Amino acid sequence: MKLSTKGRYGLRALVDLAVHEADAVSIQSIAERQGISESYLEQLVRLLKKAGLVTSVRGAGGGYRLAKPSTEISVGDILRALEGNLDAVSCAAFQEEQSCQSADCCVTKFVWKKINDAIAQTVDGIYLEELVQDSRAVIEKHGKNQNVMC
Repeated sequence: MKLSTKGRYGLRALVDLAVHEADAVSIQSIAERQGISESYLEQLVRLLKKAGLVTSVRGAGGGYRLAKPSTEISVGDILRALEGNLDAVSCAAFQEEQSCQSADCCVTKFVWKKINDAIAQTVDGIYLEELVQDSRAVIEKHGKNQNVMC
């Protein structure tokens, strides 16, 4: 499985948003800190907003905030909002709407299921708050001007 820039940049943006959660955070400030173009970041934030992960704040000092606590947002939630299905292999044997003529005798389907399950378990077991804590530790060690989402 290979994540696109949508998933990688979107995750960085949400960590940045969570680190700076005291205030509404502008697209411009995230873009500057993370080295992501504002227009691309706007596209990502639209997807994250649609998924219910961020909310917008209007007016002077407006921007974006997390829609729920960072302890309740998993990396899996973020990646699925941006990338869609995270399965490394799409096997028809495990999808009700599709049929596989070899499902009864195929042994490789169990390999694909284990890989897909391991990916889901990993990304669903890491919460945004963990990344925020790691980010704050890096900022403390290297200073605020350090781009901590390399």
